[in-house]
Amino acid sequence: MSCGNTSSGEGQGKRTEVFLLNPLLDSRWSEFIGHHPNASIFHSEGWLRSLQDTYGYQPLVLTTSKPRDPLSNGIVFCYVKSWVTGARLVSLPFSDHCEPLLSGESHELESLTDGFRKMVRKNNFNYIEIRPLRPISDGREKMRQFERHDSHCIHQLALDREFDQLFKTFHKSCVQRNIRKAERLGLTYEVGNSEDLLTKFYTLFLGARRRHKVPPQSIRWFRNLNRYLGDRIKFRVLSSGNEPVAAIVTCQYRDTVVYKYGCSNVKANKLGGISLLLWRAIQDAKLGGALRFDFGRSDIRNDGLITFKNHWGSVRSPLPYFRYSIKAECLESRWRQWVLGKSCEILPDSLLESLGKVLYKHAG
Repeated sequence: MSCGNTSSGEGQGKRTEVFLLNPLLDSRWSEFIGHHPNASIFHSEGWLRSLQDTYGYQPLVLTTSKPRDPLSNGIVFCYVKSWVTGARLVSLPFSDHCEPLLSGESHELESLTDGFRKMVRKNNFNYIEIRPLRPISDGREKMRQFERHDSHCIHQLALDREFDQLFKTFHKSCVQRNIRKAERLGLTYEVGNSEDLLTKFYTLFLGARRRHKVPPQSIRWFRNLNRYLGDRIKFRVLSSGNEPVAAIVTCQYRDTVVYKYGCSNVKANKLGGISLLLWRAIQDAKLGGALRFDFGRSDIRNDGLITFKNHWGSVRSPLPYFRYSIKAECLESRWRQWVLGKSCEILPDSLLESLGKVLYKHAG
């Protein structure tokens, strides 16, 4: 797909041109997200470069701003082309959410979504998926053609209280007690973005994914995030002696810190390591000037994960995705899921990582 003029939308009898740009080559994008209040880590150049370098996804932005004008709006997406799962536009793969960045002008969203719909039909894509942080409550005809999927929710914690007040909002037995237990054990805490910490995290991550019968994302994905996000990403690791027992990955963009990945050694789950790591991350976030801690998305069918996040005094909100399709989605059969789960159980680490490297390119 090339950049430039792509289609037109209609609003109040007018035809509004929409344009494509490459956010990694057009300097207007970094300038635009730098001041837009709804921009997140998932809009950042570092996140987009990681998606491109790891999976080959081409990032593009659809906007009504002309090529030489400052950007007033934009929806960033990736062009995912797969001979297994088909071609589609996703905003964005492997991202919890990606808010359409608008100026609030009338009919702006319709013009952009109309442009997307024409791209889907013209290029014979399977679908386009938009993943806003805030629900799109728009009763206009063009938005009604997008199917809403309510399969996820998100938890966020406001950091507008003192540390002792925050701590009191945590569940006494499931969070406070675990934090104090881990502190008494004298576990070694490390934070940063060194290759050593990345490796410790990934060792635990492989084991956790194997237990959940899910292929892991490749270590290249995390190395690219580390490379392109720089100081915005932190690997936090707890160790007992020389053995890592728990690790999490957080990313910060302006006033928000996002908890993106977490894992632990199954033998050490009772140590309360994840709870202590999250508490340290929350403390660091507040000290660094962040206003909110984002616990990330959860599948609404995952009662255990949702309960865990509820215990932190966080606020749960719906996280609906919107999809415009022209082809029926090919659902994975239970037999394939069973085979995949068995593969995760028996494959050695090197082959398990290779399996994930192949599959995730088609899963975006």
